[in-house]
Parts: sequence; structure tokens; C-alpha cells
Amino acid sequence: MKRRSLPIAAASAATAALLLTACGGSDGASTSKDDDKVAEADTGSKVSASPTAPASAAAASADRPKIELPSDLTYTFEWPKTGDTDKDAVLSDSEQSIKAVDLAIVNQNALDKAYLYYYEGEAAVGTEKFVQKYVDAKASITGAYRFYSPDIAVDAAGTASLSYCEDQGKAYVKYLETGTVKKTEVSAKSYVSYHTSLRRSSEDVWVIEKMVSQVGSAECQP
Repeated sequence: MKRRSLPIAAASAATAALLLTACGGSDGASTSKDDDKVAEADTGSKVSASPTAPASAAAASADRPKIELPSDLTYTFEWPKTGDTDKDAVLSDSEQSIKAVDLAIVNQNALDKAYLYYYEGEAAVGTEKFVQKYVDAKASITGAYRFYSPDIAVDAAGTASLSYCEDQGKAYVKYLETGTVKKTEVSAKSYVSYHTSLRRSSEDVWVIEKMVSQVGSAECQP
């Protein structure tokens, strides 16, 4: 399972360095995202993530984990409401699942409870490996993420599919020991497509079971 494309290229786990494919700007006290990042942050406008407010009443449910992200992370979700209750719930829970993975990276915890609330099976295993790469590299994330072009289908059996695009052009990797953030030029690799398979849980939460991503996706290019 992949997410925001940030492959971690390293000679060893101890010296792993994140090779940024998400970019924007020139090199400086900064870093970007990898092409091996597990797939996957909010509603058509940029929102500060510290703290991150739930995107909907459903996301605000007492049963859902509270997701508070640093103020240097912002999200734009160009996911307008569809008017269909189930489809809007899929979008809302998917927003939270994206942020939950980022929270795991920020917390440097590959088994963070927040994302495990929204991911299971194959998707959970892939996400754990993805987050662990950041933990091993002592790296976090910073910058702005934009999500757009959602395509949703929900069936009567309680399953759904969601495809969408991500713009990582202003998103970067931040090394925790030095505070260094590396910025790179925006390229085709800054745009990633995601295809997820979801299931409605007994708690009425849309959880992700499978996810596939493509870095440099032609369908997501501006």
C-alpha cells in the first residue's frame, strides 16, 4: 500500500534518507516526500492542522480518534458534498484516515491507534511499513497537501471505492534531529493518484481495506 509517494532511499535503516518526490521551491533548510510512501490528508479550502477540526459531524463522533496535527501541516480537500449520505460519509472518513496516517508520522509511531481505526487488513499492514520508514529515518512531514478529483461508488453490500488525486508540490519531509527541510522543484512526481477499497464497519465507519497509488499519474497532472 502506498501513500504520498516519498520513497525512502537509504544505504541502511540507520542512515535512511527520504528522497523527495513531492516538491515545490528550491533547496534550503527543508525536505520533501518519498515515492514509496504508503497511500493516502480536507474540504476545498486550506485548513490549519493544529489542532485539526473534524470535517463533519460523523468525523466528530465520540468514538472516532481525535486528530490534532502541527500548525505547519495544512490540507485542502476539493471534495464537494455529493448530497448522497453514504458517499459523503466515505469522503469524510477518508479525510480523517489521511490525516490519521500523518499523525502517526508526526508521533513517530508505526502502530498509532488513530490510523488503525481507519485501516485494516492489507491496507493497515502497508501503512505500518510506510510509517516505519519515517520512524527509522527520524523524519516527519511539513507543508501543504491538496486532494482533488474524487470518484466514489457505494454498493448495497456495504462496500465502496474511492479514487482521488493528491498534489504534493508544497509538501516536504522534515528531519527531526536537524530540523532540516529539503525542498525540490515541482515535477510530474508531485502528483499522485489513489484508488481505495472501503468497507462499512459495525460502528458505521468506512474503513480502508486496500489502497493502490501511482506517482506521476497522468490523470492527476494539472
